[in-house]
Amino acid sequence: MVDPSGADPTGPQTMRDFLEGIEEPVAGDDPIARARAAQRPPLPKRFYTDVSVGEAEGGFTILLDGRPVRTPARGLLLAPTRPLAEAMAAEWAAQEKEINPFFMPLTRLVNVALDRVGPEAEAVREEVVGYAGSDMLFYRADGPQTLMKRQAEQWDPVLDWLSGSHDARFFLAEGIRHVAQPDASLERVRALVPQAPLKLAAVHSITTLTGSALLALAVAEGALDADAAWAAAHVDEDFNREQWGEDEIATARRAARRTEMDAAARLLALIS
Repeated sequence: MVDPSGADPTGPQTMRDFLEGIEEPVAGDDPIARARAAQRPPLPKRFYTDVSVGEAEGGFTILLDGRPVRTPARGLLLAPTRPLAEAMAAEWAAQEKEINPFFMPLTRLVNVALDRVGPEAEAVREEVVGYAGSDMLFYRADGPQTLMKRQAEQWDPVLDWLSGSHDARFFLAEGIRHVAQPDASLERVRALVPQAPLKLAAVHSITTLTGSALLALAVAEGALDADAAWAAAHVDEDFNREQWGEDEIATARRAARRTEMDAAARLLALIS
């Protein structure tokens, strides 16, 4: 099947090129961001008219002018549920003159799940468990009281959920001194990490975006919504912003990360 990008697979611009390594748009007057943008290959032109959803073995796929979309690794872009396929189709339909993957976060995440996470699922699961071993929620500030209170208010409910629902208990510490966590508790966390590539990709994405595997698992299990998890992940940052003000570039990057977070949370909802 011809790559739906319409590009020559041996040429300089293929689906692999423009669906991988996407970064946020240029932020303000950041010269580094502008330089990086100038080095990226030009975005491909929209080459299709009609976008639809079709049935395929094992699920649903996106059709561009009747032809199925493939991943950068040449596999079928397959969704296990129609709602997910329709959501990705909407991203393709929303592209105008050019195809900009930055505005296709669901499509990008599913590509990563199928091409990268699926073949290395156990390694990805272990990476999530590794985050849990030194999770952000364990390490508390030793002052001021306002920050300590905020951390407790937003982080303790997640630890209470793990303790009450999964018998996973952890040690807390002040500062950054590493504290080893009980093996039994980490095993219970490991049991919560999904094996299915799409759900695992979403959990891994939320883990890396928030710095907390426990927040990611709470979202995946329905114990926390994306807004609450995002707020919990940024307690320290928000406190510092209140004290010292906002940085325009940091704010733009945070907004780009939030887009990825929302895509991961949406993926979890669309495959449930």
